[in-house]
This record gives sequence, C-alpha cells and structure tokens, in this order.
Amino acid sequence: MVETLSIAVIGAPGVGKTSIIRQFIYNDFSEVYTPTRTRYVYRPSVILNGNMYELKILDVPPISSFPSSSSQEWLDLRCRGVRNANAYILVYDICCVESFEYVKMIRQQIVEHREGSSSEVPILVVGNKRDLQRQRFMPRRAVSVLVKKTWKCGYVECSAKFNWHVVLLFKELLGIAVARGMRQNHTSIRLQGALQRNRCTIM
Repeated sequence: MVETLSIAVIGAPGVGKTSIIRQFIYNDFSEVYTPTRTRYVYRPSVILNGNMYELKILDVPPISSFPSSSSQEWLDLRCRGVRNANAYILVYDICCVESFEYVKMIRQQIVEHREGSSSEVPILVVGNKRDLQRQRFMPRRAVSVLVKKTWKCGYVECSAKFNWHVVLLFKELLGIAVARGMRQNHTSIRLQGALQRNRCTIM
C-alpha cells in the first residue's frame, strides 16, 4: 500500500515556490515570473529506502495568515488542505528580509493553530535564490542558528534557477518526517523516480 504525504509549500510573492516545485518534478525553470494566484496540486511519487510514497504538493498562493480553524480554511479556496498537511516547506528569498518576516509569521501561526501536537509537524524553512548570495540580508549561519535552535525547524538554502539543493531540500523534509514518526527504522534517505510526467526525476 502506497502512503500519501501532503506537503504545503508557502511563501511570500516572488520567492520562487513554484520554481522549486517544478525543478524538483520536471527539471524545468522559467525566467518569466508568473504569480501564483490559485492553489495548485502536484502529485509526484518518490521512493524512500525501498518504500514508495505519493506526494501531494500544495503550491499555496500568498495568504495573509495561516487558517486558524477548519471553517476559515474551507472559506478560502487558496487554503484548502493547508491545515491538515503532513509537512510544510516555508520559502523565503535570501535577499528579501520582508519575505523572511512572512515565513516567521506563518511558522508561528502554524505552531499556534495546528490541531494536535504542533511539535510533531515537520517544518522546513528554505532560503531560495542562493545564486544571489552577495545580496543576502543576513549571513547564512545566523539564519540557520535561528531557524534550527530557536524555531526547531529544518533549514536548507537552494537555487531554483540553477537546480542547486532542490532535491536536497525534499530529502531533508522527508528525513524530518521520518525522524518524527512517519516511518520507523529509516536512517538514510534515497529518492528515485521515473522519466515521465508528474514523476520525480532524481538524482
């Protein structure tokens, strides 16, 4: 039986959420920025240490806040499925402090509003646009320490443009999910996929 893992990808406008997802699934990057206006669902498959998982990746348009209740979630089409996601990828632009503040706000709201034990929900903070390293607003180490030590979240930097660390960030997220009980006795992560539409092409 194939398990399904729902992953919500959230971030401020222009941080590269969709580009990260499309690089992961299709090895595709567009130089033309197209704002995400509606929620879009991608369904790739991955193999994790011999076990297949169907991923339901929610590309979430910018939202003013994390839905505080199920009724609020269902009133806003952009938020559907966000509260019940199995894991979260919170993307910011390493050159834009406002996008980091947005991620900080959303992470806090996830902790406050998720049903059940929020500490069990895997959250990975992703700093995109590493190719613009010289324009970053804060040193990588400072951000990493804040996210890992204070927020208790995973942290990865990537470049969607150059497909750098894109696969790594999904490995990292699955590793966090495994460590928090999604599966037992998985100490290493290996992803592989098939060369066909809506499948992961790895590594």
